[in-house]
Amino acid sequence: MNTRTRLLPHLAAIAGLTLAAGAQAGESGLALGHDHPDHPIARYCARQFDIAQRMDMESFRDYDADTFRAVHDERAITVFGSGATRIGIDAIMATFASHFANREALWSWTERYRVVDGCNSAFILYETVYEIPRIGYRARALTGVTYTYNRGKWLAVADQGTPLP
Repeated sequence: MNTRTRLLPHLAAIAGLTLAAGAQAGESGLALGHDHPDHPIARYCARQFDIAQRMDMESFRDYDADTFRAVHDERAITVFGSGATRIGIDAIMATFASHFANREALWSWTERYRVVDGCNSAFILYETVYEIPRIGYRARALTGVTYTYNRGKWLAVADQGTPLP
């Protein structure tokens, strides 16, 4: 299936939402911009964002390197609690290669805060735990992840961890 064929249903849905929103705005006298949280397109993007962020977290938990890579922008940056940084998805994947290969670490998270700016950008703050029971390793952190909406999909572009006691 080519890209055009895959995009047609999404474009049709967005066009329908736009027409419906225009009709509603005209009837009520309200004019909602696409970035307004109540605008149908903004609600659609928020739902799509929820799927993308879940794919990001679950792919790391489930050792799915291909999906993890796919939900990150090529220019992504990771800043670890130690201050170490990895710039670019290739560098990030190289750093996490043993995580995906060894398949023994346990990854869990609890969402603490979220903001979605229409179809532009989003941020989530998680409380995370990364454990490797075999060696007694356990790290808790606050992890902030920033996403960007690019060409019809959400991609993680930056994440930063701050260690917790």
